[in-house]
Amino acid sequence: MTTTSLPTVLTLAGFDPSGGAGLQADIKTVHALGGYALSVASAFTVQNSQGVAAVYDTDLLQGTQVLQHLHKDYQFDAVKIGMLPNLGWVQTCHRELLQHSQVPSVLDPVLISSSGLPLIDENAIRELVETLFPHVTLITPNLPELNYFLGTSYLGQLEEMEEIGRHLKRLQVKNALIKGGHAQGDFAIDYLIQNPGDQRLRVTPFQSPRLKVQHDHGTGCTLSSAIALSLAKGKKLVEAVSEAKTYLNRALSEADHFQPHYRQGPVQKNRRGGLHHFFERR
Repeated sequence: MTTTSLPTVLTLAGFDPSGGAGLQADIKTVHALGGYALSVASAFTVQNSQGVAAVYDTDLLQGTQVLQHLHKDYQFDAVKIGMLPNLGWVQTCHRELLQHSQVPSVLDPVLISSSGLPLIDENAIRELVETLFPHVTLITPNLPELNYFLGTSYLGQLEEMEEIGRHLKRLQVKNALIKGGHAQGDFAIDYLIQNPGDQRLRVTPFQSPRLKVQHDHGTGCTLSSAIALSLAKGKKLVEAVSEAKTYLNRALSEADHFQPHYRQGPVQKNRRGGLHHFFERR
């Protein structure tokens, strides 16, 4: 009997009990796209479709043991990193990447929840920038996150990308996908910056209609996980981002029509549920 090896992605992120974002979105995305997800929880969140109420960091020693045991048994084809709540978790991820320097990695630098709750300790942010940014294959900040890291106020326009590339070079970033969900306009345009600050700087736009949906929880997690899965399959970066964007657009467009069984009541209009990751199986 022949065994088929599935492209295997290790994801380190926060646990979302509502199933919309974090580890749950990562796992659903990877499996929907034909991969296999291994997961390590960096934090447990208290949340539902109304937002995040509290965050509890997981025990770092236990998390390290989980990583070590996974490492003994599985070959990681890609690594996806999401929420890292404190300095210890950032340093642990750095050590993990050093052990898998040839494995493609995607960092979605989560700073704050959509409901406004900080998701990373202030002391950990500098370490995130200084140690993880130079080592990962790709970072995927949205505009507020990008402007926070750079101390800027960019609007997400094409003419800004060369200057942004120079900023990213100083941070030793290899590649960055600047997400345009917070920008203005009828189209959501993400810009992939490769070789930032270099004479070979390459900027590739990915444009899609701006979807007006209520349930958009976990879009960043879904996109970054889909990119990681495509990289695990051996795809080049531009192709991986393109495939991930196509998948995200479909999962987002179907989201309002496929939601879990909610309680009825006045809070209904404030809900932000997750995406429909398994739209091809309905």
